[in-house]
Amino acid sequence: MSRQVTLSPPTRGVAQPLFVAGDWDGFAGLAIDNLIQFLLILSICTAVLGFPVALVLGRILPAAALSIILGNLFYAWQAQKLSRLTGRHDVTALPYGINTVSLFAFLFLVMLPAKLAAEAEGATAEAASRLAWQLGVAACLISGAIELLGSFVAEHIRRHTPRAALLSTLAGIAISFIAIDFALKTFSSPLVAFLPFGVILATYFSRTRMPGRIPGGIWAVLLGTAAAWILSIFGDDSALVAPAEVLTGAGAVGLYLPVPVVGDLLEGLRHPLTLRYLIPVMVPMGIFNVLGSLQNIESAEAAGDRYATMPSLAVNGAGSMLAALFGSCFPTTIYIGHPGWKGLGARSGYSILNSIFFAVVALFGLTQLIAAVVPMEAGMAILLWIGIVITAQAFQTTDPRHAPAVALGLFPAIAAWGLLIFQQTLRGVGFALDDPGVAGLALEAAPALAASGLHLDGMVALSQGFMLVCMVWAAVSAHLIDRDFSKAALWALIGAVLAFFGFIHAGYLTPAGAMYDIAFASGWQWAVGYALCGLFFLVMASRIRARGADVYLDGEGRGHSRRSPEE
Repeated sequence: MSRQVTLSPPTRGVAQPLFVAGDWDGFAGLAIDNLIQFLLILSICTAVLGFPVALVLGRILPAAALSIILGNLFYAWQAQKLSRLTGRHDVTALPYGINTVSLFAFLFLVMLPAKLAAEAEGATAEAASRLAWQLGVAACLISGAIELLGSFVAEHIRRHTPRAALLSTLAGIAISFIAIDFALKTFSSPLVAFLPFGVILATYFSRTRMPGRIPGGIWAVLLGTAAAWILSIFGDDSALVAPAEVLTGAGAVGLYLPVPVVGDLLEGLRHPLTLRYLIPVMVPMGIFNVLGSLQNIESAEAAGDRYATMPSLAVNGAGSMLAALFGSCFPTTIYIGHPGWKGLGARSGYSILNSIFFAVVALFGLTQLIAAVVPMEAGMAILLWIGIVITAQAFQTTDPRHAPAVALGLFPAIAAWGLLIFQQTLRGVGFALDDPGVAGLALEAAPALAASGLHLDGMVALSQGFMLVCMVWAAVSAHLIDRDFSKAALWALIGAVLAFFGFIHAGYLTPAGAMYDIAFASGWQWAVGYALCGLFFLVMASRIRARGADVYLDGEGRGHSRRSPEE
């Protein structure tokens, strides 16, 4: 946890400087994080969904940049306001960008199935791709609207949820979807990625300044890029860059102004396929975005910066809706990683720099060119470090007694990451996504997979609604550690309701990914399990109340009997 600086009362009313040296490090990390999302959008939308490059560069990315600009400027202003009110000059703006989980969910659970369904009904590849984009835009709008509405109740949820339950979810995402993923990429490209990784660890862990007072993050990107191009010059296959790609990227440079796409948005909203994916995908992702942003606000407070929940979430939702209006399929969110940026010394300026950077990148179509010049491996060490810091924060800033609850909360996110890897493996070894026989193939082979050690049914069940699953079990565990059995029973009841209607656990695997089975009693087996746990907790609570004064809690929350051992 970053050290909080308490300033004397006379400094109140004076905001911190808008730009400090640490903002450059923070900007390097946040910009690379968002840029990776841009590169993923460009590659997956064109290669998998068949979107024309002109659609991605001319509509989707400029629209996404609009929301990034709006959010980053607001959160920078919010940080300056908090600094002025408190007199503290160590306030870090909430990081903001495209939601990675929603990106993959909408790509593979909405747009790809829509494209395949349209082609199965006889639509041309071009028409099917356009329909997929329209449904993606509708999904983005719906997700933003849910987050906007959720901003009015989120603070109430936050007040009644243990910190361990909020932060353990982030830790699970950080260690799986961020840290492990980028660690694998780092060790698969040692000639390019190892040196940047070493630079990041040396400068960020030891707080040692690099020559020329240039931030370590920028040194890492420069050295990694230089290594890639040196390898390219000598004809090494692991170079990760190619001069021909630079020419292609340069050819795509132009002026791409955001344009409203109201007609396409309405087409997506009223298309019958939208209803098919509304409850299984769009609504859960909207709810998860609310919870994810809520958890990141809690993470910021744990690091010393307390922001108002309602306006923070409202701007987040409004940003996604604005992006949809101009053609983006991908919601934006308050980012994971606030303690990491704070640890780098970033304050408000890094957020402003990020908005300027993506305004330039999107408006001039520079995504392809940047991807060709700077390999992702040159900068991903920064994100790996962020994942490490977030995971550490979950243990450092919660009550030490609740560390087991945090650890338990890691499991669902790791299961979700494992399932994603499994799905990518199926696609990678050649299972055709448009083959109707593939849909049930994996689950039909579940017994054989279980015999080899992969319990696919359990992985699907644990990963479905993993953010909610994490919150429920981490909250139950935290209350049990405190011997508050009644509250543990309440959280078990919440789990039972969520499971009964399929918001957690109930689901099935398809060629495009795991799908929710949201319906009445769709997850009744898990609901019964939660209900039995809740009943047991109530029995324990009744037993504690019956013993009354014979039981007391010590300073560490452990229960003891006042009776003598002989009794």
